[in-house]
Amino acid sequence: MNTPIRIGVLGCADIAMRRMLPGFQSHKDVQIVAIASRSFSRAESAAERFGGLALQSYTELLDLVGLDAVYVPLPAALHGKWIEAALDAGKHVLAEKPMTMSAGYTEILLELARNRGLALMENAMFLHHPMHADVRRLLSDGAIGDFRNMHAAFTIPALNESNIRYQRELGGGALADVGYYPLRVAQYFLGPELEVVGAELTTRPGRAVETAGAALLRSDGGKIAQITFGMEHGYLSRYELCGSEGRIAVNRAFTPPAEFTPVVELHRDGVLQEIRLQPCDQVAATIAAFVESVRVGFAPSEETRQQAFLLDEVRRRAA
Repeated sequence: MNTPIRIGVLGCADIAMRRMLPGFQSHKDVQIVAIASRSFSRAESAAERFGGLALQSYTELLDLVGLDAVYVPLPAALHGKWIEAALDAGKHVLAEKPMTMSAGYTEILLELARNRGLALMENAMFLHHPMHADVRRLLSDGAIGDFRNMHAAFTIPALNESNIRYQRELGGGALADVGYYPLRVAQYFLGPELEVVGAELTTRPGRAVETAGAALLRSDGGKIAQITFGMEHGYLSRYELCGSEGRIAVNRAFTPPAEFTPVVELHRDGVLQEIRLQPCDQVAATIAAFVESVRVGFAPSEETRQQAFLLDEVRRRAA
């Protein structure tokens, strides 16, 4: 019988407190060993709720004997430094997206993990929800004829003024945060080798980072993806796939609650068919995928590298 994966958490970010720590706590194959935060009181509070030691030093956590893996939910600009430190300490790593702020650095870390036989996984939770595989099967079965193009959008309402997503020095901005999702789902359906035909990033007055953007992508086979994203908008989490004989639409595509019943809209011949799928806790599914990666000494995903280059290319084209 496999022993639990012993994990430490670097930071008490909102995503860690709301979703990942409860997920780790409830997963039978994970044991929370330690939680570190620059604010020791926050580490203590988190440890009281979820278990493990409370530490104020990230380095001290990485030096713990018997620690298998580390979860990194720090601000994006700090990911690279602490992912590298964790890999150097021989730990498997689950890191919030984006893995780093540049494709070059991401590639270095992926190679480091590969050479050391360590799992290094970017926390793109929505990809572990089975509804997207169900949609891909519909495409393969010809449900909308020949697949032609897609549109994907993720927008969220304005955030608290102190939110790190508004702070450039911490890696904030709409592209790395909400833009990540529609770009990643375009890769999922159109294939990893995408050309950025055009891109635009816009900044609202008084903001230090871009607050919205759009991109036009093209696949090797000539399929087109239109991408839009923003973080001072009404909530929208959706993609639509268009074919020669119909289209498929999915709402609540990127952050569905565990109890949410996904509905795939299949439009064909003037008729709407609503296909109801089973609910899924994508947090639990992600943790299960990470546990399996640790068990087998997972080689880092090529899609993670390609996503990093896609983000860089959108920035370059927009500039």
